[in-house]
Amino acid sequence: METSTQTHGQTNVGSVERWLSVVAGSALAAYGIRRRSIAGFVVAGIGGALVHRGATGRCMVYESLGITTADEQDDSRISVPYGKGIRVEKSMTIDASAADLYTFWRDFENLPRFMKNLESVKVTGGNRSHWIAKGPLGSNAEWDAEIINEIPNELIGWRSLEGSDINNAGSVHFTPATGGRGTVVKVVLRYDPPGGVAGAAISRLLGEDPEYQVQEDLRRFKRIIETGELATIDGQSTGRN
Repeated sequence: METSTQTHGQTNVGSVERWLSVVAGSALAAYGIRRRSIAGFVVAGIGGALVHRGATGRCMVYESLGITTADEQDDSRISVPYGKGIRVEKSMTIDASAADLYTFWRDFENLPRFMKNLESVKVTGGNRSHWIAKGPLGSNAEWDAEIINEIPNELIGWRSLEGSDINNAGSVHFTPATGGRGTVVKVVLRYDPPGGVAGAAISRLLGEDPEYQVQEDLRRFKRIIETGELATIDGQSTGRN
């Protein structure tokens, strides 16, 4: 009788499971910490374990049973496999409730109001939408996206679909700030630009820096929420070299 063996320490979790483990684990950890109770800390611990599972690609339960999904899964359910592409993470505290911020963001057609590089977002039905963005040197990029994870007033997770000009995936988290001082909005974005890392480096040389763009998008989001209007600085110097 044949038996399969699993080398100790070897990756045994497939790409799909890793990506979903990180997204779900992050949400659970944030929820548990906010509970500030023994039960909450237990939930946070479970979330942390899921994040570790996704980050390392190792599952101790799988290892003890001698099984693996690393070779069985493909990347058909995720647009940017875990560990690939370019990752951007930015956050900002906004003086508004998590529910209000979630509601505004969840209407994706609002996004071009503060995301400078977005030309338009059109909801096409269900959890899907069509996006058109400005690219380097005046080019445009288009893709269809779908929501793959959602917790009302807390989390929205999405991925681009097959055939996209730019493969991307990410999430936005809405976490009440300490002391009732608004809400921390955190954006986690992973994308795979044409040309991979080299393509991203060229884009930066042309002035298209994704980290700076996401940070400025959050600033504009904060401004439009807190003041009710979006002041434009187009054509003005930002002070960046």
